[in-house]
Amino acid sequence: MSSTVPNLVPMAVLLPLLGAALTLAFRRSPALQRTISVGVLTTVVAVAAILVQQTDAHGPQVLWLGAWPEPLGISLVADRLSSLMLLVSAVVSLLVLIFAIGQGQADDEEDTPMSIFHPTYLVLMAGVSNAFLAGDLFNLFVGFEILLFASYVLLTLGGTGPRIHAGTTYVVVSLVSSSLFLIAIASAYAATGTVNLAQLALRIEGLPASVALVVQLALLTTFGIKAAVFPMSSWLPDSYPTAPAPVTAVFAGLLTKVGVYAIIRTQTLLFPESPLTGLLMWAALLTMIIGILGAVSQTGLKRMLSFTLVSHIGYMIFGIALASEHGTAGAIFYVAHHITIQTALFLITGLVERLGGTTSLDRLGGLAAASPVLAILFFTSAMNLSGIPPLSGFLAKIGLLHAGLELGTPMAWVLVVAGIVTSLLTLYALSKVWSQAFWRSAPQQATADEEADGTAGSEEFETTPVPVAQGAAARTDSRGEALATGPRDFYTDPPRRRATATAQAARPLPKTMLWATAAMTAVGIVITLAAGPLFAYTQRAATDLMQRDPYITSVLPPEVRR
Repeated sequence: MSSTVPNLVPMAVLLPLLGAALTLAFRRSPALQRTISVGVLTTVVAVAAILVQQTDAHGPQVLWLGAWPEPLGISLVADRLSSLMLLVSAVVSLLVLIFAIGQGQADDEEDTPMSIFHPTYLVLMAGVSNAFLAGDLFNLFVGFEILLFASYVLLTLGGTGPRIHAGTTYVVVSLVSSSLFLIAIASAYAATGTVNLAQLALRIEGLPASVALVVQLALLTTFGIKAAVFPMSSWLPDSYPTAPAPVTAVFAGLLTKVGVYAIIRTQTLLFPESPLTGLLMWAALLTMIIGILGAVSQTGLKRMLSFTLVSHIGYMIFGIALASEHGTAGAIFYVAHHITIQTALFLITGLVERLGGTTSLDRLGGLAAASPVLAILFFTSAMNLSGIPPLSGFLAKIGLLHAGLELGTPMAWVLVVAGIVTSLLTLYALSKVWSQAFWRSAPQQATADEEADGTAGSEEFETTPVPVAQGAAARTDSRGEALATGPRDFYTDPPRRRATATAQAARPLPKTMLWATAAMTAVGIVITLAAGPLFAYTQRAATDLMQRDPYITSVLPPEVRR
């Protein structure tokens, strides 16, 4: 067992939990809450970076918790895959937190603190980290439940009607997937007598094929729901757009990727000779095509990005379904790329909403003139997601397409073609945003009758907040009518009428929010510049996953492996 720095392995889970307790204790001091939260997540980034270096140099790092003999205890395992996911998620969560802090400060959160946001956000990060490091199915379930519990709170902050409605859908879907996960865990334990992943990898080989297939189907269904794989993806576009911009960004970047991570881990470790690769290929194909067709039909930016999120999950499932080293490496690289780019686009959407007063493309215009920096950030991230060379999105897609061509089966060729079509349609959808929201003239404001009956704009008119400073005088539109009054903050602000981009353009974007978004966009550029070393790293991670021995021998003592 290689374990040079075992004490660092649980820090990614313990530090956010400790930070959550401290921020809750200091709930009456927003400044101290912000300091603790930023300090904790910065430390987690450093821990994750060390784990990436250690796992790459020395192999998986394992820590057994409790006094139980191995393998009865709880194991936390950091290998190349989990360490990379941990590092990317920590960087993303830190930058989103800084964006949220900037938004709260700009809206005078000092006077109307939402003390629950910081502890809940840190609990969410603890759940994500625990899911990545879990060495057994039950601890993976616990990680999912921690992050889902926190996500329920974040999704419904403010208690507005649309958020409660979206939260209800999200809760019901999550409870169903959690119930299925418990059934899958019970099935695996009944068949093998263990839930430890390394031990399961050895014992599943001796099961009858029908029993192993039932366990595999149960796990794939569970993780497919959490990853929003078609046909289990319809919940996502209805749930994400109603949340505040920072919450939507971190959800889009991380939550579905935890499901994808679980699929990668179980498919490679537990079912290396899977009979379900054909099913996964069909799921990848339909996820890509149905998702992107939904995106091109939208007129609201948040829902459009939610559908592109679904469609690009299909690329990751494509790589997993190939069941090859190159396919798995391409899927891992794509996950790392997509976490950063999708998060950046949702942060940019939050700035668009702040500047233009809406995210409906029918009511946006002139944003390039109002904020050239925002236009550059959107263009860079949009082109990256669309796969325009030489950005990381292009390199990630090339890796997957090459792996598909290398396999050479008819279904692999179909997926290659579908991947190209999805990329072109992504470019079309985001180009529509670029031309309508940024380059055309700002449209005229909605008529008084439209505003009175609530028909102005799209679904965002009903569901998304415009932040207003506590105690500030009521803003007015071009006719002098009030847009908002009374104490608000960006977490709880209810729906209201909005101004067009013309009326909002004079208000500068808060620097902290803009810099956090620029840093998030820059992370995507860094992935592009470091694509060579990162591809080599993901290739080594894929080799370990396909061989399985590095993980199994690091976790299990020799007497258990016999």
